[in-house]
Amino acid sequence: MSKKPYVVGIAGSSGSGKTFFLKCFLNHFKDHEVTLISQDDYYIPANTKTQEENKLYNFDVPSSINRTQFSHDINDLFEGKVVYKEEYTFNNPALTPKILEIKPAPLLIVEGLFIFHFEEINAMLDERIFLHADEHIALARRLKRDLVERGYDEEDVKYKWFNHVLPSFEKYLYPYKNICDRIIENNTDDVANMVKITDEISADLRKKLF
Repeated sequence: MSKKPYVVGIAGSSGSGKTFFLKCFLNHFKDHEVTLISQDDYYIPANTKTQEENKLYNFDVPSSINRTQFSHDINDLFEGKVVYKEEYTFNNPALTPKILEIKPAPLLIVEGLFIFHFEEINAMLDERIFLHADEHIALARRLKRDLVERGYDEEDVKYKWFNHVLPSFEKYLYPYKNICDRIIENNTDDVANMVKITDEISADLRKKLF
């Protein structure tokens, strides 16, 4: 790569539909045009803790992320280097983590809860997208995901939501909402609307980059 990639930061509250948004968005580009690096893959391992300790462990604070390595790997992508990273499996012993191969590309997507809060990450971003959903809708989505996909206990999910997730969102993400270039309120599960939004954003980026 002859120049720094164009960097888009994408963040959203838990249950905001960020995962689906990213899937739709990335489908607009070929593999060599875009790459994604996710803050979730930089959680400091908590597998030394017992299951009971993990119920209380707060993953929704900046100190739960290996911030130095996250920043280092983004800079490596800037320099045209390939990054190899073990994926994060949410401390699920039934899952074997894959080794992610993150290749440099003209368009770099950086996503995660703290990307605006981490000053050194925020300074790298050329564009910022904020996804948001009303609290009751976001909680319903979180419950569906964690109970069905991750096999968590409902009481545990609700405890973490009110004691970890919401306070973290209000302290480390919501204050940055107004600095973002695009705010997406996602209170419906309207697939067509999300596809339309990603159509518009990808078209704008293509004009700038390709």
